[in-house]
Amino acid sequence: MIPYFKHDGLSHKLYVDGRSFLALGGEIRNSSSSNLAYMEEKVWPNVRGLNLNTIIAPVYWELVEPEEGRYDFGLVEGLIDQARREKVRLVLLWFGLWKNGMSTYAPGWIKKDLQRCYRIRDSYGRPINAVSPLCDYAVQKDGTALAKLMAHLKTIDGDQNTVIMVQVENEMGILGSERDYSEQAEELYCKEVPSEITELYNATGSWESAFGDEAPETFMAYHYARATEKIVSMAAAEYNLPMFVNAWLEQFPHRAGTYPSGGPIAKYLKLWRKIAPSLVLYAPDIYVSQFDEVCAEYTADGNPLFIPEARFSADSAYNVFTAIGKYDAICFAPFAIEDLVRYEDAATLLSGSYGILGNMQELILSSQGTGRMKGFSQYDSLGETLSFDNYDVIIRYTQNGGCSPKGGGIIIQTGPDDFVFAGMNFRAEVLAKKGEGCLVDYLYLEEGRFDNDSWIPCRRLNGDEYHLAFGSGPYVIKCGVYKYN
Repeated sequence: MIPYFKHDGLSHKLYVDGRSFLALGGEIRNSSSSNLAYMEEKVWPNVRGLNLNTIIAPVYWELVEPEEGRYDFGLVEGLIDQARREKVRLVLLWFGLWKNGMSTYAPGWIKKDLQRCYRIRDSYGRPINAVSPLCDYAVQKDGTALAKLMAHLKTIDGDQNTVIMVQVENEMGILGSERDYSEQAEELYCKEVPSEITELYNATGSWESAFGDEAPETFMAYHYARATEKIVSMAAAEYNLPMFVNAWLEQFPHRAGTYPSGGPIAKYLKLWRKIAPSLVLYAPDIYVSQFDEVCAEYTADGNPLFIPEARFSADSAYNVFTAIGKYDAICFAPFAIEDLVRYEDAATLLSGSYGILGNMQELILSSQGTGRMKGFSQYDSLGETLSFDNYDVIIRYTQNGGCSPKGGGIIIQTGPDDFVFAGMNFRAEVLAKKGEGCLVDYLYLEEGRFDNDSWIPCRRLNGDEYHLAFGSGPYVIKCGVYKYN
């Protein structure tokens, strides 16, 4: 059964082999999967101890189609064989026409065809090292190549589902200019706004009159989305794996072109969803410090949260709890995952978080969208209060100031008076709802671990350890509580 997305009435879920799947992953560096021997020597040995179940790995158009019409899938086949041996799933990252706003991974025969594969130009008329998304010829060639890859994946992997999703392009948009000023773009920019945009924004007339200062970026968002939809629809016709795009986020100094103009940033998700409906989701690459805020933006209007790139640091060990516990994330993946082994503390912490979450995956997935699960992480606050049906839980973080790793965790209410706590660097207290006038005490406190969703108890904490305290673990504690006057 082909992997697919479905809303089960509570949350969006990714189904693999007919079961909901939580991707605890890492994205490897851009060039790592261009050589299978390098993967064997430098990547797989470094990720084996991290308790991940998914690797996000690039596939390169220039290596798949080195000559026009001649395809070579040997590298992809080798990567899939390695992943099967390592017992991990793959999300393939298609480096096609655009990677971080540039066309550096397009084949040489595309790069050299300057007439048919014309470049974006900035406001001074200077060419940028990126093929224009308005170039239908290049978009068609990209779509054809990805469709060939998808057809091959169906043949070699359609019954095993090693590859579960495909990211199409990478961090699309223009760097160095707010929009394309090529001759072809200038002609279209002077025309009226297309009907799809008129329907979406109730905006008529020219781009400038309809959108003012936002016109250049809105124009590019429309054309990148339009080009992506053509590429994705061609690929899906061959093998309809779930496909998505990712975003280099809007950030300081908040001027289009300093970040890729036209990409699927939060303020253009409505446009992208309208113009590119074949995509299953829109994913943020989160390197900014406002992790919680970005997760909130990218789950608005029902967009499933998939984080293909997160900051490479110990922060990942606690941010993963917010992503999964608070925002029902389908995937969390730090970038350059093979390098994490150089930082022993960060690797140990992420491995611990992934080990806990992976072994309670069924409990997590069944709790998504129910309100019974809460995730939290320490940012600038000393703590927070989380509300459940019959109880409130106060979280107090135990790390000071800028110390890393900070605190974070997940709480799942498993019964009317029963909870599972997991995480690091915090203390928790269960209280009655405000105004009830009751006290709360523990029926039991039990340290332990999950193993394939089965609870394995360890110590009973009814002595000096009679409290919900989590050090630099991470740890798991189950507890039962009761109220009394």
